[in-house]
Amino acid sequence: MFNSLSGRFLVLTTIFVMLAEVLIFVPSVARFREDFLNDHLERAQIASLALLADDVLAPELEAELLDNAGVYNVVLQRDERRELALSSPMPGSVDETYDLREAGPVILMKDALLRLFDTQPRLIRVLGYPKDDGGELIEVTMDSLPLRTAMIDFGLGVLLVSALLSLITALLLFLAVRVLLVKPIKGVVGHMQRYAEDPEDARRIIKPVASVREIREAEEALKSLETQLSQSLRQKERLAQLGGAVARVSHDLRNILSSAQLFTDRIEMSEDPTVKRMAPKLVSSITRAVSLCETTLAFGKAEEPAPLLTQFNLAELVNEVLEAERLAIGEHEVSLSEDIPASMQIRGDPEQIYRAIANLVRNARQAITGSGEEGEIAVSARAEEEAWIIEVTDTGPGLPPKAREHLFQPFQGGARKGGAGLGLAIVAELVRNHGGKLQLIRSGQEGTCFEIRLPTGDLG
Repeated sequence: MFNSLSGRFLVLTTIFVMLAEVLIFVPSVARFREDFLNDHLERAQIASLALLADDVLAPELEAELLDNAGVYNVVLQRDERRELALSSPMPGSVDETYDLREAGPVILMKDALLRLFDTQPRLIRVLGYPKDDGGELIEVTMDSLPLRTAMIDFGLGVLLVSALLSLITALLLFLAVRVLLVKPIKGVVGHMQRYAEDPEDARRIIKPVASVREIREAEEALKSLETQLSQSLRQKERLAQLGGAVARVSHDLRNILSSAQLFTDRIEMSEDPTVKRMAPKLVSSITRAVSLCETTLAFGKAEEPAPLLTQFNLAELVNEVLEAERLAIGEHEVSLSEDIPASMQIRGDPEQIYRAIANLVRNARQAITGSGEEGEIAVSARAEEEAWIIEVTDTGPGLPPKAREHLFQPFQGGARKGGAGLGLAIVAELVRNHGGKLQLIRSGQEGTCFEIRLPTGDLG
């Protein structure tokens, strides 16, 4: 409770009200003491009036009058002459004298505190003005213990009332803070928590409803922030999807255009003047297109569509992949081979499987041609009880350490200089969409082998 805002308000209010009451306590006790002494002076003056009726009082009557007044003696001064009006035996000599005629607030508070904390019985003399022009001065001698007792009783009453007022004030403030501040703040916090669960959902944006101006301003500022954040997240998601789609299209389109460049080399060898004139323009256009595709690869990665599963002949599909690669090999000493049963039928998306195998073969071919050495690429397949296994093996230089570390991560697993690192990431996703798995079986100086494992059962 005390760690909450309303709980701390409760404690602080109680402390502050008690502190205020303590500051009031001293003047209150000083005023009570002054009233107490003035009351005794007035009662002593009334007692002395008995002498006006009879100049001589019986000792018993005089003692009774003094006892009722709470004093030992009364001295009146009239016409600049001091007169001992009433008197009785005193228990000792006077210890202190207090003159109420000229005492200011500071003196009264000081004397009150001294008397309050003095536990010893004292005989005190009090001076003051008589009531109703009864003379110029009245003086009484009295015991201090009744005064101190009355001051303590009054002080305890003040403290008790102060404590009660403090608790009532603190409770009222506690309830007010709970209703006016804590509840609206909790409402804002609740909105923030719900918004954080799905910041792209525009329905979760806060709607300012607070009646307190400061909290409403905070709600309006939060609404503006959440609105901008939601728009930014939606825009970022759209851009990421668009960029990923462009990157995938660009990756495969670049490979298609690269094959088209090979055909332009043969077109340039034509003796037809028109063909010779148009061939450089064609080559330039294709080169620009390849460059554009490579540039757009920086847009990112998006999810592939779900595969359209059909039964197809794997040997025929692999043959198409290898025929396209033979055109790209040109004069390089790279041989291609396949070891796939002619009647082997697998279930999958032919277009996606084609792209997966083509990417692996192309990566192998680029690794071999980049090393400047001769090499061989082999595609083999076999059927097991629960999966179809497709292996792409090459005799190239193997994958560098960085490529192995981020093998299937887009834009990080590039094995050759200038590569975008999308090829293996695309293959891994295409295979994963079929419920399969792409694995690196080995890679080193003796070559590299990738394995595609496709489940024979239906996708789950």
